[in-house]
Amino acid sequence: MQPIRTIVGPAAALPLANVDTDQIIPARFMSRSRAEGYGGQCFHDLRFDEDGRPRDDFPLNTLSVAPKVLVTDDNFGCGSSREAAVYALLDYGVAAVIAPGFADIFRSNAGKNGLLAITLPEADVQSLRERLIAEPGIKAIVALPEQRVSIGDYAFSFEIDPRLKHCLLNGLDDLSATLEERDRIEAFEEVYFATRNWVMPTRA
Repeated sequence: MQPIRTIVGPAAALPLANVDTDQIIPARFMSRSRAEGYGGQCFHDLRFDEDGRPRDDFPLNTLSVAPKVLVTDDNFGCGSSREAAVYALLDYGVAAVIAPGFADIFRSNAGKNGLLAITLPEADVQSLRERLIAEPGIKAIVALPEQRVSIGDYAFSFEIDPRLKHCLLNGLDDLSATLEERDRIEAFEEVYFATRNWVMPTRA
C-alpha cells in the first residue's frame, strides 16, 4: 500500500446519493483478477450505455482524465461488501472520496486499501459539489497530515481516526501495522509460554 500525504489533482462531482458497490463495480466483472485491474469497469453502467458509448449525462464523462478527488452524496458505497469497489476506484484514478457519509464496510475497505474516505457536513459537501458542477476538473489539494481539503475557493478541515491516519501516512495494511508491534508481541509470547509450557505442542 502506498503512503498518502498530499493528494493533488482534478476534482469532480458525482451528485448521486446511495451509490452502491454494484454501481461502482458491476458484479459481472468480478471474475477479473486483481492484476488485470478494474479501472475500465469502474462506474461502467453509469458511464456507458448498452452499446458501450459514453453517456452524455454522466458527470465524469466530461473530464479528459479521471478525478483524483471525487465529491459525492450521502451513503456512498452501500450495498454488498465487495472490496473490489475500492479497487475499482483506485484503479480508475480516484485517491480520495468526499461525502456526507459512507457505508461502514466500504469505509473500512477503503482505509485498508489506501483510499481516503473523507466525511464532511452535508452543507460543505453540497458547496463543493455545486462548485465542481460549475467547473469540473478544478484542482483539489487534500493534505492528510494537516487534515485539510482545498478545492477552488473552499477549504475545510476533516476528522480521521488517529490509528487510520497513521496507517495511511505510512502505507501500512493490517499485516504490516501488526508487525509494527512485533517486539511487544514477541516479549508477551516469551513470558506467556514460559509460564504455560503445556500450551505448546510436543513432539511424539
